[in-house]
Amino acid sequence: MKLHDSIKTVLLILSIVTTGTLEAQIGKPFIHDPSTIMECDGKYYTFGTGGGGLISEDGWSWHSGAVRPGRGAAPDAIKIGDRYLVVYGATGGGLGGGHNGRILTMWNKTLDPTSPDFKYTDPILVAQSDGVEDNDAIDPGLLLDPNTGRLWCSYGTYFGFIRLIELDPETGERVEGNEAIDIAIDCEATDLEYRDGWYYLLGTHGTCCDGPNSTYNIVVGRSREVTGPYLDNMGREMLKGGGKLLLAAREKLIGPGHFGRVILEDGVEKMSCHYEADLDQGGHSVLGIRPLLWENGWPVAGDNFKDGTYKIESERRGYSLELAVDFIRMPGRIRRFNQDEEEPINPIPAQQLSDVIDSWPAGNIDVRIGDYMVRPHQRWTITAVPEAGGYLGGPYFKITIADTERALAATADAEVTTVPTFTGAAEQLWRIDQLTDGTYRIMPKLVPDSNEQLVLVSSGDSTPTLAKFDMKSDNSKWNFKTH
Repeated sequence: MKLHDSIKTVLLILSIVTTGTLEAQIGKPFIHDPSTIMECDGKYYTFGTGGGGLISEDGWSWHSGAVRPGRGAAPDAIKIGDRYLVVYGATGGGLGGGHNGRILTMWNKTLDPTSPDFKYTDPILVAQSDGVEDNDAIDPGLLLDPNTGRLWCSYGTYFGFIRLIELDPETGERVEGNEAIDIAIDCEATDLEYRDGWYYLLGTHGTCCDGPNSTYNIVVGRSREVTGPYLDNMGREMLKGGGKLLLAAREKLIGPGHFGRVILEDGVEKMSCHYEADLDQGGHSVLGIRPLLWENGWPVAGDNFKDGTYKIESERRGYSLELAVDFIRMPGRIRRFNQDEEEPINPIPAQQLSDVIDSWPAGNIDVRIGDYMVRPHQRWTITAVPEAGGYLGGPYFKITIADTERALAATADAEVTTVPTFTGAAEQLWRIDQLTDGTYRIMPKLVPDSNEQLVLVSSGDSTPTLAKFDMKSDNSKWNFKTH
């Protein structure tokens, strides 16, 4: 990249930071109908309508470069063993005025177009529509059933039914003699998922391809059987137009569609989609990545973390992260009960940073967990540092005591401290993931002199430290409160 291009990129990032919250991906994440995000040899890939797609080194900054022959529309991708299966729709969708669509699959050993092993197989026809029947063979989605090992493909649009077929996970071909099953109407761009004994059908509802006026939104139903019937939270069948809302437009991101699910580890999941229009990026259709939560057996679209000043609260007991400094008393006296009632009411101002900062040590200050008192040593400002890179769905953040540069940092002893000034060092950068239960995981980008991935934990009611993440333990979970 040329120097002036780098400068323009940094200025773009800074403009986003100063004008609003970082909600969508950065770089040039322009795509329509993205496939489920795939990881391959340390990079992330997603494919879109029209051929090609996006690549990311870290899951945060995206650029063009993914290769998918066949063009067509609305692909999906899945890894089976050591190979990648890509499925896509050719024609259909009203393209060229018709609904005579075709669904095709093809394999590749790698998604990296620079690899010597990069070569797609010839496409295999697995479904088609004649333009007259109540189905349009386009917008496919794949599910490899973790229980049975069977491979399923849903497809279809508003032009008739959403249908389900079974594919051979060894060949990518349609299982011989398999008959398509109607499973939904009034949606398109479907995706199948499995979790805890339930099969979920995600569909995109509303209108597409109209920029900021697109009404796309994502709905969901579930079934105990992959073949349905899929019901929403009110018991309405998706075959009769049912569907529980998962994600609609938010802030300046309009028209979410084409759901994808990425399971990073136990308790850490992301959902991908595209937004028909990102108003901050001139109305381009862009890739979106959000936390995926689960509530009462239903998927819920989480929120990407926003800059702000917070109480960092341990899920363990509700105590908060704070500097380990002496408690400075506020002015005031003990009031006698049921007396002094006629005395004038004079508000007491909240304790200010200037009231206490001179009593704090100048060097590193340890941290602890304690009762929250709305004091300066307990208020943390969290700010994205987009130039430091990121992870799937988010940038790294700096965590500083409000109105100071005193920054939270990991130490080589796998402990946490605060340093007087934020320098941008890796141990001062923090990843913040919303977990599937709605709480958060706080993870340093780097623990000095270590290759371990550790997270901030409450090892006791008053003791924060770094340790392995355990989704089953409240010690690993935190909340951010604005009070």
